[in-house]
Amino acid sequence: MATVVLLGTLDTKGEEYEFLRRRVLDEGVDALLVDTGILGTPLAEPDISREQVAEAAGADVGELASSEDRGAAVEAMAKGAAEIVKELFAQDRLDAVLALGGSGGTAIAAEAMRALPVGVPKLIVSTMASGDTRPYVGAVDVALMYSVVDIAGLNPISERILGNAAAAAAGMAKAERPGGKGEKPLVGATMFGVTTPCVTEARKRLEELGYEVLVFHATGTGGQSMEALMRSGFITASLDVTTTELADELVGGVLSAGPDRLDAAGELGIPQVVSLGALDMVNFGPIESVPAEFRERVLYKHNPTVTLMRTTPEECVELGRTIARKLNRARGPLTVFVPLRGVSLIATEGQVFHDPAADEALFGALRETLDPDVDLRELDLDVNDPAFARELADRLHALYEAWSAAPREVKA
Repeated sequence: MATVVLLGTLDTKGEEYEFLRRRVLDEGVDALLVDTGILGTPLAEPDISREQVAEAAGADVGELASSEDRGAAVEAMAKGAAEIVKELFAQDRLDAVLALGGSGGTAIAAEAMRALPVGVPKLIVSTMASGDTRPYVGAVDVALMYSVVDIAGLNPISERILGNAAAAAAGMAKAERPGGKGEKPLVGATMFGVTTPCVTEARKRLEELGYEVLVFHATGTGGQSMEALMRSGFITASLDVTTTELADELVGGVLSAGPDRLDAAGELGIPQVVSLGALDMVNFGPIESVPAEFRERVLYKHNPTVTLMRTTPEECVELGRTIARKLNRARGPLTVFVPLRGVSLIATEGQVFHDPAADEALFGALRETLDPDVDLRELDLDVNDPAFARELADRLHALYEAWSAAPREVKA
């Protein structure tokens, strides 16, 4: 029988979770209740206690309660809940996860859900679902349902919404999963508007060679999503043309993918082709939102809601070094391509971000920092030249062919 894991703070939401459990069982699906509460007595009988959750995080629930540090307690229980759901999934005792809560309960449940592979059904009924959801969803397929009313007891509105959530989770848990991995290898590719011609041409070439290409918009969550799918085992080769999110991470733009961007493929040992697409820019919102310290920089109004700022030679040096250090740690086949005539549509000669000194700072720092045994190829083309795109695709194909034919150990 399929199982929905119910994850929540039973000291404050026990009545609501008991309602969810009954509704899930009514749908012909088993329910497994995990208590992530800390302070009060559980108002419903859990299948996995708060003591077990805390222990999974290396903590003691009594000490968490007595410390009166709510932030630390939430962090510990979230960590423990993540360990619990991963173990349940590994034991084939989890087919979907359902939770409800305010900001604290949502934070705990979301962190646990993000620890599960993409494709495992994940649903949270939350008071936070109508605001900025990125801190909860991250780069994983967490679904949020707005609670409309506060989650504080049962009433005609909350019962309807919670009943819908239980039915949805049960339905997803029972649903027949799609067949195994397709016959075609999945390639993850990163793209921005200013690198679209390159990725479009490379994608066409890879499709001709028998691959399926998943394209991710390099907007922070795009890069995170691609790497999450790598870690889940779906994507087995990387065409990382557009590494621009690293510029936002370095300078403070709005489209950072975090400090771990560009690590996943190397850690997993899968084939990767990497380039320097859109490292000429940092992203901000409307032009009036650009921080005061950057107002005198070279700015380009991409559209009313997006302002681009040209990276300086000093920033480009650091970007080149950062990329090289990350790639030096790669455990699998790798080739780095440098487009000497421009890293984006607006960085070529005659365009607004054309800056040979900044480009050479980027290229030079990359050359100097990359280990000598890393395959570095510099082409006298811009990133969007069709010939450059085909070189990327053909090289990734060669790397994948050799990698898939050879005995190897891929980190899980």
